[in-house]
Amino acid sequence: MKHAILGATALTLLATGAIAQEVTLGRFFGDCENAGTDTKASVGEACIIQSIINAADATLDGVSVNTLPTDWGNYYDQIKAAYAGGTPPDVHVMHRHRVPEFASLGALADLTDDLDAAGIDPSDWEPAALEAVTYNDRIVGVPMDFHANLWHVNMDLMEAAGLVADGAPVLPSSPEELLEHARAVKEATGQDYLAADFAQFPLGVRLVLALVWQQGANVFDGDTATLDTAEARNAISAVTQLFEAELANPQLNYADSQQAFLNGEAAILVNGTWVVDLYASEAANAETALSTYYAADFPTLFNEGATWADSHMWAIPAPLKANDPETYDAALRVLAFINDHNVDWARTGHMAVRSSVLESDEYAGLPHRDEYTGTADIARDTPPSARYGAIQDVLNREFQAIWLTGKPVDTALLDAQVDVQDLLDR
Repeated sequence: MKHAILGATALTLLATGAIAQEVTLGRFFGDCENAGTDTKASVGEACIIQSIINAADATLDGVSVNTLPTDWGNYYDQIKAAYAGGTPPDVHVMHRHRVPEFASLGALADLTDDLDAAGIDPSDWEPAALEAVTYNDRIVGVPMDFHANLWHVNMDLMEAAGLVADGAPVLPSSPEELLEHARAVKEATGQDYLAADFAQFPLGVRLVLALVWQQGANVFDGDTATLDTAEARNAISAVTQLFEAELANPQLNYADSQQAFLNGEAAILVNGTWVVDLYASEAANAETALSTYYAADFPTLFNEGATWADSHMWAIPAPLKANDPETYDAALRVLAFINDHNVDWARTGHMAVRSSVLESDEYAGLPHRDEYTGTADIARDTPPSARYGAIQDVLNREFQAIWLTGKPVDTALLDAQVDVQDLLDR
């Protein structure tokens, strides 16, 4: 009788939707414990994405979403370890540049034939977004954004240095002008011209890469490393001249560089689209030194416009599709919900991937959006490579050695050339 009662109770719970199919979700973006479910009110990457996930959990009948704790710095190590142990999240976020690494191993589910039934329309994705989630002509993810490096500007410091015209910052158009502007800010305000994370994550790498691309070069081409070059030296010199003149601090990590900008200690912060919403919110706070904020396209210091860019996407592990169709279907419903809320995610400052969102009045009305409309046209990245992560680690190590330990540029580039070539040869 007890078993019969329990069975009847279970059937009742299933009928009322009280028992839901759990979908585990792996993400980075930081922590937000009080995100709630209002996708229009949250501020900052962590809280905006968590509000969307919480709304999915609250809205999707028969589905519960469990966000797994992950650390941004070690995220891919954790995800790869989970795959190796047979316990990857049912859905997880990843970058476009990691697709070759995971897809070449068969780790990502082929979503191509299942998207329409899930309510996801790939024809509404921008061509670059579709390309970002395609591997060997098959769709292996749902794109969420385009993101890129911007120059975040303290307009008060720039105004004091005479570097504002017609309501917009005057940005440099050459390495020589970069140094001139930096000196003007220092003389007028006593503050640094530029801040960035040069000592922790590869933000400094991305800055140098942009300047390499602006010269029509790259750090590898196919299976050939192209690091020990004049273009790389020019790019590094454009940055290190600021350190040598004490107009920028190479020892700042991510948190410190951001805080320096918010404290009014740097006129420019090189960081991504993901902080536009956060900085706009901080500028509206009377207790924050930053009060007049502008989000500018990355300036062209050499021959052609270029800035580092990437794309976030959501993937489902291939074993889930093969072995657990019910959870796979629930995971697709979660991805459809996130895709439906693309404009809410774009509130961070990221560029939307859906054409219908990009053409909407709501998107056009997002704060500061009209200030970096040129970024999509200059977005660049290295060629696709399954070794991208390791290559980035080499560049971060060698570039930091230049500006943190005084390693000679020629030696660092030669070492990077050898190590990157070794990775490409494997």
